[in-house]
Amino acid sequence: MYGNNAHSIYAQNNIGIESPAKLVEMLYEGVLRFNAQAKKSMRDKDVEKKVYWANRSIAIITELIATLDTKEGGDVSNYLIGLYTYQIQLLSRAVLNDKIENIDEVSNVFKGLLEAWRETTDVAN
Repeated sequence: MYGNNAHSIYAQNNIGIESPAKLVEMLYEGVLRFNAQAKKSMRDKDVEKKVYWANRSIAIITELIATLDTKEGGDVSNYLIGLYTYQIQLLSRAVLNDKIENIDEVSNVFKGLLEAWRETTDVAN
């Protein structure tokens, strides 16, 4: 029963995904959305929610790293692995040290990545 329910939820969540390019766009948007929630939680002094939202962002970034193909992508993939890894470090420091500026830095990077992704893939059209 659990397997059928999990498959149903997965299928429902994937209805609107048109392509892998659209999925990457959605992941970038997710990082931005979760970072905003982590930042709000930090301002509200809600430690549990701060950790929860930062971990959601970190999980997305980890998934982005896992999907990179270093053989096909070469230098670009290797660059992104380094960039994504550094963003995870910044988010971890933000949580440990209550550094909103670290969350802002990660968000700025992902805004730039999202903009560049949209320009190069035409997924926003």
